[in-house]
Amino acid sequence: MAGLEGMEQPQQRTGTAAVRGAPSVEDDLALRALDLFGNPACEEVRLPSRPESAGTARRMAEFVVARDWGLGLQLAEHTVLLVSELVGNAVRHTGARTFGLRMLRRRGWIRVEVRDPSRGLPCLMPVGELDTSGRGLMLVDQLSQRWGVDLLPCGKTTWFEMRVAEN
Repeated sequence: MAGLEGMEQPQQRTGTAAVRGAPSVEDDLALRALDLFGNPACEEVRLPSRPESAGTARRMAEFVVARDWGLGLQLAEHTVLLVSELVGNAVRHTGARTFGLRMLRRRGWIRVEVRDPSRGLPCLMPVGELDTSGRGLMLVDQLSQRWGVDLLPCGKTTWFEMRVAEN
């Protein structure tokens, strides 16, 4: 900022970094979402299939990974990004009224699942340098160790898994 060189500027606390410090507005929103819908680390939670539900799912995922499980900030950031991609696909492409979100942790791994009633399979498509969409599954493929789709009698579960460094 012009004329303010050398002056200490207040730092804004946003995103995952804020999760480790004092309770923030994001923490409050995440806690409200967990109260309203449930905890995806305890059971599958059902969210309305609307674009704004992606934000709710991101807040829930960040809270679970960073606060409940106490895992690293980079893992929380990657989880939030990939949850957003899977939820975005469920909202945009399935025509469902709701979708399910579930998060599982076992030694050395976390797994995130998004379930919807469509049996249409997601496709990992080649993406050009100038393409403005279609990068979601490419990100899932690059940032997770494994991902896939399990067909169900009435729909599918799209999931990803990431390694966790155990302390």
